[in-house]
Amino acid sequence: MKLLLLNTREGLKPCYDQDFEEKKKLKIGEVYSVTIKLVRNYQFHKKYFALINCAWEFQNEATRKHFKDDPEKFRETVEVAAGNTETFFDLKERKWLERKKSISFENMDNAEFSDLYERVKNVLYEVFLSKVDQYEFERSLINF
Repeated sequence: MKLLLLNTREGLKPCYDQDFEEKKKLKIGEVYSVTIKLVRNYQFHKKYFALINCAWEFQNEATRKHFKDDPEKFRETVEVAAGNTETFFDLKERKWLERKKSISFENMDNAEFSDLYERVKNVLYEVFLSKVDQYEFERSLINF
């Protein structure tokens, strides 16, 4: 079980509803062993998804149809184009392929995530937003 907890004067408190639900499963009076790890900047994580979602909103109908109207497929494609990949061998195809690496808090620290953010932003501007005024896009991004 993994929880995101905020350290307060009153103690550690669950950050989100899912964390609260998980914490409720712990029995009162029991002793638990925990490992404390500072997580990546959650606000920056939200900014990253706002960037992707805003870029998705700027896509025309043909592009959306190409991605089967699925913003998650769009995000995966952008991340792969930005080089966030791992290599694996596909036995069926009998060749090496690349797939998107996880961007979970456990798999990336702040520096790696910041680098990914910049690379993704470059891919978006060069490929998917090349005909969009950057100022207009950034103004729209504020609303996400």
